[in-house]
Amino acid sequence: MHAALQHSQGTIAALTGMQLVDGGRPGPANANMSAATPRRYKIQGITHEGKAFRPSDWAERLAGALSSFRPAGLGPGSHILYSPYCVPRVVAGVKCVIVNEALRELEPMALDFVLHFARDNHLLTSEIAPGEDLS
Repeated sequence: MHAALQHSQGTIAALTGMQLVDGGRPGPANANMSAATPRRYKIQGITHEGKAFRPSDWAERLAGALSSFRPAGLGPGSHILYSPYCVPRVVAGVKCVIVNEALRELEPMALDFVLHFARDNHLLTSEIAPGEDLS
């Protein structure tokens, strides 16, 4: 067996590219970069083969599963709303889910879940350009 190689910033930090900040607290590898606007993704209910994805309510189910991931401070009754970070929409006649990368701040695995769902089901996924018309 081989022992893990120790680095000046620790084994985990060296493996993940994490930097230590403020006296040894872990920080992201790009801690010196300014915060950018979170990206948004459009997951379409069409497979790479051009077929409609089934079941027909897939977008509502997916967004409903993530409805608890929301910013703090929403008022009474907000528990029955979709999360603003994962919303079902119809774009150009195609059922879609719009996912905001800000979801990663609340729960990293939630964003991974949505993007892996799209990948595993061969759904067309694209990054939404700033100002892109989603009507």
